[in-house]
Amino acid sequence: MSARRTGSDQRSASRRLLLPAVGAVVIGLVVALLGVAGEAGGKPDPATTGTADSASPDPIGETAPSGPAPQPATPRPETPVTTPVTYPESGPRTWHTADGRSAVLGRSGQLLRFRVAVENGITGITPDAFAEAVVTTLGDPRSWTGNGQRRLQRVGPNEAASFTVYLATPATRDRLCDDGYDRYTSCRNGNQVVVNVARWVHGVPNYGAPLATYQQYVINHEVGHRLGQGHQLCPAPGQPAPVMQQQTLALHACTPNPYPLLNGTFYAGHSGQYNDPVPR
Repeated sequence: MSARRTGSDQRSASRRLLLPAVGAVVIGLVVALLGVAGEAGGKPDPATTGTADSASPDPIGETAPSGPAPQPATPRPETPVTTPVTYPESGPRTWHTADGRSAVLGRSGQLLRFRVAVENGITGITPDAFAEAVVTTLGDPRSWTGNGQRRLQRVGPNEAASFTVYLATPATRDRLCDDGYDRYTSCRNGNQVVVNVARWVHGVPNYGAPLATYQQYVINHEVGHRLGQGHQLCPAPGQPAPVMQQQTLALHACTPNPYPLLNGTFYAGHSGQYNDPVPR
């Protein structure tokens, strides 16, 4: 005999049938909403939904900035820093000789080797820097090595050399040159080619050419004495001064000229020198 259902039992059975149906509807709505979000967003962004391995890393390990790509910066030209050359009036007469060797300067002829030394106490120019200036000047095709008659080579402190080019303080210049009180000019005495640092730094008044031109002149003039050349005179007003003219003291209407060769040949004036006073 079947049991008879009461009203309470019928209502419980109805709820049991309704709950699964409601759950199915809710689940369907959630699935539909998820599907819409995926389409609206397109392909998932690996930087936000992927793992660290799936993300595309920035080449330098930093987040790339948004907006227009940055333009390369225009480099600003750098102003060269120059150290002023300073020196005492009277140095210690001790020296720092440049190390190493230069290439052989010139293509043929007698080979003479030389050293380059800077007196201790002179600052702002190293022996290597002064040596480079000497070698560059003497290796120029307008210099003494340019006509095929001689070759020169700079060597180090412990190598045999025919002469030494010194950068000396004014008082040491007088000791090396052994020609009385001067302290102004440069000189050559035996195998000592002496460049007065005061002239190297300041040049001479009214020279009419850049300091670098005067520096080339003084190297070629004093080395020229070591190579057997004497003083010469200005050929004519307005003409280049011979390198063996005493351009440090006066040009005598000639124009500054730092090299011995002009158009590949030795350029000379008459032998002799002017009676120009040495400035005090």
